[in-house]
Amino acid sequence: QVQLVDSGGGTVQAGDSLRLSCAASGRTFSRTDMGWFRQTPGKEREFVAAILFNGQSTTYADSVKGRFTISRDNAKNTVYLQMTNLKPEDTAVYYCAAGPLRALSAGWVRGVTSWGQGTQVTVSS
Repeated sequence: QVQLVDSGGGTVQAGDSLRLSCAASGRTFSRTDMGWFRQTPGKEREFVAAILFNGQSTTYADSVKGRFTISRDNAKNTVYLQMTNLKPEDTAVYYCAAGPLRALSAGWVRGVTSWGQGTQVTVSS
C-alpha cells in the first residue's frame, strides 16, 4: 500500500493553469493505478482523472476532459494533474487516490486503497 502526499493547490483566476502533484512512498507505486478526486462542501467526492500503473491509459470526467491532464513519473513516485483553463466550478479540495483503474474511473470511493490529505484549489471569476 502506498502513502500519498498532495501538493500544488492555490488560488487562481478563471482561465489560469495549475499543476497538482502527489508524492507516493512505498515500493508498489509503479504497479499501482492512480487518480484524482475532488470534493466541495456538502457534496460527495467525485472522480476527476485516473491513470494506469504504466501510464498507457487515462480516463477523465466529462467536466474536465480537454482541460486537465493526468500523468505520472514512476522514477519519481509522483503523479500529476495539470489543470488548464480553470473555471470557478473547479473550486474544490483535490485528493490523490490509489486503487484499481476501473474503480477509480467509476468514482467508486470504496475501491480506493489510499488517499492523499487533499489540497485546496480556488478559482475566482
